[in-house]
Amino acid sequence: MAKKKSFKIEFKSHPHPRNLQHDGAESPRCCSLDMLLQRLRAIDAQDDKLANIMDVVGEFGTFQRRLVALSFIPNFLSSFFMFADIFMFAPQKPYCNTSWILAVDRNLSEAEQMNLTLPRAPNGSFLTCLMYVPVDWDLDSTIQFDLNHTDSCQNGWIYPESKRRSLINEFDLVCGNETSNEIVYTVFLAGLLTGAVIFGFITDKLGRYPTILLALLELAIFGFGTAFVSSFNQYIFFRFCVSQAVMGYAIGSSALLTEWLMGMHRAHAFILGHCFFSMGVVFLTGLAYSLPHWRLMFLVGGIPVFPLICYIWILPESPRWLIMKGKLEEAKQMLCYAAAVNKKTIPLSLLDKLQLPGKKVASASILDFYSNRYLRKLTLVMCSIWFAIGCNYYTLGLKLRELGMNIYLSQVIPGMMEVPARLCCIFLLEQFKRRGTLIMTLFQGATMCFLSLMLPSDLKSLVILITLLGEFNLAASITMFYIYTSELLPTIIRATGLGLVSLIWAAGGIFSVTLIHQNIAILPVILCSLSASVALFYCSNLPEMQDQPLPDTLEHITPQSRSISEELSNEDMLSDDMTEEVAKNTILNSRLTSMDQDSLSSPPLQSKDEKIDKEED
Repeated sequence: MAKKKSFKIEFKSHPHPRNLQHDGAESPRCCSLDMLLQRLRAIDAQDDKLANIMDVVGEFGTFQRRLVALSFIPNFLSSFFMFADIFMFAPQKPYCNTSWILAVDRNLSEAEQMNLTLPRAPNGSFLTCLMYVPVDWDLDSTIQFDLNHTDSCQNGWIYPESKRRSLINEFDLVCGNETSNEIVYTVFLAGLLTGAVIFGFITDKLGRYPTILLALLELAIFGFGTAFVSSFNQYIFFRFCVSQAVMGYAIGSSALLTEWLMGMHRAHAFILGHCFFSMGVVFLTGLAYSLPHWRLMFLVGGIPVFPLICYIWILPESPRWLIMKGKLEEAKQMLCYAAAVNKKTIPLSLLDKLQLPGKKVASASILDFYSNRYLRKLTLVMCSIWFAIGCNYYTLGLKLRELGMNIYLSQVIPGMMEVPARLCCIFLLEQFKRRGTLIMTLFQGATMCFLSLMLPSDLKSLVILITLLGEFNLAASITMFYIYTSELLPTIIRATGLGLVSLIWAAGGIFSVTLIHQNIAILPVILCSLSASVALFYCSNLPEMQDQPLPDTLEHITPQSRSISEELSNEDMLSDDMTEEVAKNTILNSRLTSMDQDSLSSPPLQSKDEKIDKEED
């Protein structure tokens, strides 16, 4: 009872601001100590033993810092392979190869050869896809009588004005063999789509560690191997596989970082990783500008993938996933290893309390996204947001190319702008938390996308500025929602859910590319505006996940999930004789005391309610 009295004295020594006007009045909704103890019991009942162990291991020690640093290089290279297609289709002006006339006179200059063997268009330029039929005349006869019979190119094409070797002059993608870079872009997005499904399933089935290694292996084989393809169809296939690997790494690394890091450290790790992704775009642009051959670019960009094979020995598995799969001893070993790296020691009493979920092995499948009512609603909301972000982001990227902006500037400027855009999320998260930051960035990005599509092309400078601002905000939205999605989904199906929503994101990109290809200006406007409106409407239904424990099983997902600070800030919870800060400190001190007691050799059979009753006595 002495402890109970001391609590009351502490509460009354910190008057609530509302009591300044009526000190003598007592609130009918007084929050007694019994209510506070009841709240503590509820918190203890939901206490995450793994989170307690992670507190002992260290929130952001050497082990966690090393894990975050390991994600930087693959993120950097992922952007290189993801956007390399943009520089593969440099504009070319080809002509039919008419070297047959050199057999008549080897001293002909290139201009004389073209004048004699290539027909001209009405404006005086040489035709690209036609040539004069070869004849067995001498040079004087050819000059005197001219050549009149034309035919399609018979011996390929030459590119006299080309200073760079691209896919067009490598595989002669001209005169009926043309292919649009939007088609290649669509195939790449299709690879992201299939990779999201396949790697999302594999990550939850086999684990985060093997999935990341498999994705990096695929990236090394097909990313570096793109430099050696012998046909355009092979190039398309390799790029499809590379996109799968990029998506696989994104899903596996997101799940791994989410489950090893805590609180704001998790958000900061995602933000920094995405900043390295944007810096990779700048690196790609500089490499494409300086190297004259597309094969050389893939060689130089692909070589850094091979040292990542060392991840086999240094990359950890997620202890949360191990516990969900019934591998309790492996999880304990991984936690002890992390603690040793951080120069910490985990008490045996804490490790002994680490238990498997209710069933020996927690099981879940993609069907749970339909059968579980709350998870189904949550997934539909997340899919609507991801679809809107995908539509608006890819529409702005294509809009920037249509404006005729220099291909190198159109990549390096957004890449440089996205770094501060993502770093701004650190400040926004502190002020507006997860949900507020997502709503703010998505609203601003969608508004800029709408203005970019509606403004006339005559205002080119203004449209470019608005488009860049839209990409600035949507880049922050992508980073923010990756954090949000990873925290919303339970461990047992976290990667599958990430794959599902990433599939919708890629589908949004494919829709935007397809509609812009239709050359009907109103269609992209309708798609982007409608999808953004629906997403913003449903954003408010998402639960706030800042300072929340990670859900592990489907039973941990409830619509009523709220943080301690939110509950304490509720007007019904606060009394007139207790401030919010005092209540928070009381609960925090109680949890720390509980952890200190756990670190000692307390009797294992003593129930938590008995401990609290003893404290009351």
